[in-house]
Amino acid sequence: MHSLTIGQEASFTKTLSAEDVEAFAVISGDANPVHLDEAYAAGTVFKHRIAHGILTAGLISATIGTHLPGPGTIYLSQSLRFEKPVYLGDTITATIRVKILRADKPIATLETVCTNQAGVVVLSGEAVVLLPAKSA
Repeated sequence: MHSLTIGQEASFTKTLSAEDVEAFAVISGDANPVHLDEAYAAGTVFKHRIAHGILTAGLISATIGTHLPGPGTIYLSQSLRFEKPVYLGDTITATIRVKILRADKPIATLETVCTNQAGVVVLSGEAVVLLPAKSA
């Protein structure tokens, strides 16, 4: 039996800095100038540098792997909808909510949402995870 319950939630909050975006560009190889060059970004629809969408999605991974379901959780899938841009200096809260618990296997479906400091949804989706042994 799972120790998780439908509707159970956890969140993780981080302010995304220029240093975070620059480090992610190096790690990922994604040097798109909309993330790294303020002059370039000024000429885009965003008007300022934005964080990588996948960097923002990484906060979901952090929440799943460290808070709910927690250490040992393994991703099976993740859908993502990038709803609004994330600007440097935005404080993003990733919230995970247990949506479905399979009775036959230690697998959960999680609603995944990231909001900015104004409470605006910037990213939404759904994760399917293999629960760690301690939760199964």
